[in-house]
Amino acid sequence: MSKKKIWVAATVVVSSVYLAGCGLFGNEDKKEKIDPPQTVSYLKEGEALQELENKNETKMIEKDENIAMTELYLIDKNGYVVSQTFPLPNTKSLAKQALEYLVADGPISNMLPNGFRAVLPAGTQVLSVDIKEGKAVVDFSPEFKEYQADDEERIIQSVTWTLTQFDSVDEVELRVNGERLKEMPVNGTTLDPKGLSRAVGINHNIQDVVDMSNTRAITVYYMAQKDDGYYYVPVTKRVSNLEKDNVTAIVNELAEGPGLKSNLVSEFLPDVQLIDKPVIDDGKVTLNFNESILGSFEERVLSQNLLNTLVLSLTEQENIKSVAIQVNGKTNFVNEKGEKVSESVTRPESVNTGSF
Repeated sequence: MSKKKIWVAATVVVSSVYLAGCGLFGNEDKKEKIDPPQTVSYLKEGEALQELENKNETKMIEKDENIAMTELYLIDKNGYVVSQTFPLPNTKSLAKQALEYLVADGPISNMLPNGFRAVLPAGTQVLSVDIKEGKAVVDFSPEFKEYQADDEERIIQSVTWTLTQFDSVDEVELRVNGERLKEMPVNGTTLDPKGLSRAVGINHNIQDVVDMSNTRAITVYYMAQKDDGYYYVPVTKRVSNLEKDNVTAIVNELAEGPGLKSNLVSEFLPDVQLIDKPVIDDGKVTLNFNESILGSFEERVLSQNLLNTLVLSLTEQENIKSVAIQVNGKTNFVNEKGEKVSESVTRPESVNTGSF
């Protein structure tokens, strides 16, 4: 995956903010320096997709190298593995620290958002994380094996997606007391001998898939309700190999929606369609939609949540860094604040910022 960035900042974060700046972080893992994101208004080319839902309650403070914004993949009330972003101490071993914050009854306990729980069994120790040539070799204590069978896939996904947010990690190898795991210890899920990558997917939805061999995986983002707002949930779905274009396939899946039994929602209407074939140029994909993409045809308003899920989903693709949206070939529409939507909207540096 290429969606990995690093920045370090001191932050006062309010739980009402569901999409704000950060992603990767680190000392040994750091490849590039990214300034802390600023509050933006979607007016300039390439501005970050960030919505500060309550400016009076949300305060982004100037950079402080003692704090590292960290994405932790936790389990929500619906059983989905979802990233939540926290400001953690900026230590020399940020990858190891991230895993330690995945342990139940550990340091994450007083930071968990409502409805979320940690992934790894209580008492699990992260003995070491050795990163070389793109692979993180993780050694856990024996307590790692003491999880419920239903959590096995979630643990694989959480550990893999948490670690691969770092620029220096593409694959993950799991060990217990120094012994490499060829399969998971409870349900026996086979682990790829080459290492685990984001290709394992996350929150798999294979409903109505008849022929798995004639499909491929894509990851799209839907929404889940939290208090009086929403957070974004990645879901890996299978699409037919007859659809050659991943961008079109992603738009179609977003329009189709997450399914009635998923406890997830989408603001895409089912009749949203692309008028033209997507155009990708130097990392920017341009999409020309019919008017069903607009929540209000008369006022020509584009929903912020819809825009967020679209950008998050498309920028999971390696070759896409930003998204430009047209409606019937024009850009004469605004967001819910009445502001013109940027000609190019980039992925936020973090998703689902939790409270601290």
